[in-house]
Amino acid sequence: MDLTSAPTPAPGSPARAPRVAVIGAGPAGIYAADIVTKEHVDVLVDVFDRLPAPYGLVRYGVSPDHPRIKEIIKALRNVLSRDRIRFLGNVDYGTDLKLADLRQYYDAVIFATGAIRDRDLDLPGIDLEGSFGAADFVSWFDAHPDYPRTWPLTATSVAVIGAGNVALDVARMLAKPAHEQAHTDIPDNVHAGLAANRATDIHVFARRGPAQVKFSPMELRELSHSPSIDVIVEEEDFQIDEASQAAIQQTKSVRLVVDTLLRYAETAPTGAPHRIHIHMCHNPVAILGHDGHVVALRTERTELDGSGNAVGTGTFVETPVQAIYRAVGYRSTPLPGLPFDHTNHVIPNDAGRVLDLDGNHMEGVYCTGWVKRGPVGLIGHTKSDAAHTIANLLADLNAHPERLAERRSEDIETHLAALNIDFTTWAEWEYLDAHERAIGEAAGRERTKVVARDDMIRLGRTPRVQTAHRD
Repeated sequence: MDLTSAPTPAPGSPARAPRVAVIGAGPAGIYAADIVTKEHVDVLVDVFDRLPAPYGLVRYGVSPDHPRIKEIIKALRNVLSRDRIRFLGNVDYGTDLKLADLRQYYDAVIFATGAIRDRDLDLPGIDLEGSFGAADFVSWFDAHPDYPRTWPLTATSVAVIGAGNVALDVARMLAKPAHEQAHTDIPDNVHAGLAANRATDIHVFARRGPAQVKFSPMELRELSHSPSIDVIVEEEDFQIDEASQAAIQQTKSVRLVVDTLLRYAETAPTGAPHRIHIHMCHNPVAILGHDGHVVALRTERTELDGSGNAVGTGTFVETPVQAIYRAVGYRSTPLPGLPFDHTNHVIPNDAGRVLDLDGNHMEGVYCTGWVKRGPVGLIGHTKSDAAHTIANLLADLNAHPERLAERRSEDIETHLAALNIDFTTWAEWEYLDAHERAIGEAAGRERTKVVARDDMIRLGRTPRVQTAHRD
C-alpha cells in the first residue's frame, strides 16, 4: 500500500485533496496532523480546539517551574505553521460543531481530546470542604481560562494522595515560595495566590514502597532544589521486598528513584521553612472532617508481600491536615455522538479506528492520544500512538477513494461564521503569543500568560489578520 500518494477519485468525480479534521490541539492532535501531512502529499488538515490557544496540556498541564518540558512547544509550533495545516481555536466540539457537521466537510475526523479531569477516589469524606482534585489545581496555577482566578490556600498542613509526577507537581507548587517562581510564566493572579499560601507541611502518600512509586527520577530530585524545602522520608516507610529488588536490578529509573528516596531518608532536615513528607506504605482509608471541613487523613500502614503488592497491617495513622489533593490519575470524558467506555474512560477503538456499540468501525472516525489509550506514557508514546492511527486512516482513504466526492466543497470557516462562532486563527495566536512574550520580557520572564478567554481573543486581534480560505 502506498501511503504517500493521494487516493484516486472515482471516475467522473472531481479530483481534490482529502481533508482531515483533528479535534484537540495538544501534542496528540498536533502529532496526528504532522504525520498525516508527511505521509500524504496532498491532505489538508484543520486542527480545532475549544480554547483560543493551542498546545493543550503542554500549555495548561505542565507546572510553571518546568520550562524545560515546555520546550516541546517549539516543535509543535513548527507543525502548526505549515501551509497545509490550519488552527481553528475557540471552537467547542459538541456545542459549536457536531460529528454530523464534521462529516459533511471532512473525509476523516480524528479525536485527540486528551484527559483533563481527575479520576474519582472513593473514600469516606472525599466531598468535605478542603478536598480537591489535582487536575483542577493544576489548571488554576497554569492559568486555564475556564477555571477560577483564585484558589483557597489557607491550609498549613496538606495531604496529597498519589504516587506519580502530578502528585509531586502539586506538592512542589504548594511548598515552593512564590518569589522562587517569579521568573516563570505565571500571571499576576497565580503569583498573588501563591504569595498568600500558608502551607508549611505537604504530606505525599503512596500505598506501596519505594520501588513501586511512579515518580520519575528527575521530578523526584527536583523537590530538593529549592533552598526553602526539606524533603523528609521516614526510614520505617522504606520497605524493599523480593519484587522490589528485582525491579531495582532490572530498571535504571527504578534504581534512581529508590536511591533518591534513600538519600532523602538519610539526610537530616536543614530547618527549611517548608517540608515535603513522602509517606510510603500508607494506604488512605478515610478523610476525617469537622463541621464539614477536612481535619485529617486516616491511613492504614501496609507491608509488601514479596510480589511488590501491599497488604494492610491493621495499624492506622491519622495525619492532621486541612486540605486534601487527590492525584490518582486523569480521565477522559464522553464526547457527544461517540461511544464511550465508562470503565476505562476511553473511546472504544481498534488501533485508532473508533468502534460503535456493536464493535464496528464508524466510517471516517478515529482517535489518538489519551482519549484512545488512557492517560499513560510520555509525549514520545503519543507520537508513536498517532502514527498507528494515521496508518489506519490512510489505509481506509486509499481503500475507498470514491468517498472523497461525497464531502462539501465550501470551507468550514464559512460554516462557523454563519453560526456566529467566534473562532480564532493561527495568525491570531501568533499575535497573542507575541503579546505574552512582550509583557513577560518587561517583567524579566520568557512570557506571562493572559488568563481570561475574552482577553486572549481580543489581544489576538491586535491587529486583526484575515487568513486566506482554501479548498
